[in-house]
Amino acid sequence: MKVESYKIKGWKEEETGILVAENKDWVLTKHIPVDYVVDGYKLYQKKHLKKRTTKAEEKQLAKVLKLKKIKLDIPKQLPFERVIDVLKWSEKKYGLFEFQDADQSLLFYGNLREKSKKHFMINMIDPDGRIEKDFEFQFNYKDIRSITFGSNYFNTIRLLTKNNKK
Repeated sequence: MKVESYKIKGWKEEETGILVAENKDWVLTKHIPVDYVVDGYKLYQKKHLKKRTTKAEEKQLAKVLKLKKIKLDIPKQLPFERVIDVLKWSEKKYGLFEFQDADQSLLFYGNLREKSKKHFMINMIDPDGRIEKDFEFQFNYKDIRSITFGSNYFNTIRLLTKNNKK
């Protein structure tokens, strides 16, 4: 088990996670938001990683998480390719997706509305699980830093959205 911290271009705070898998474009982690808490998966686009480190703190985290027997399964059929493919996979599997761009303080939840070769638009989902179909913003694929799924907050938004559709 390997725990790493990641410095992301444009973000002030480092992110930490258990390395699950990687390819030439992505790093898949089990996200560690604080201390010894593991909360969902987080995919980072490698082109936005400034630095990856494993120091004493990460080694201590790995030791404890290994004792906790944290499972490091790769989600089934997760496409480790283009941003749009990962977003579509998440929407199909969970009914929504979550991503972050250059602004670390903003999380975007939504469903795909439109896509082109360089941009996409979403129906944004607010913190109450309501779909905002009038959200008018184009996101550039190249600006997406991370895609998250399976976290406690993600699953809460998912439940609220599902409940609001009734």
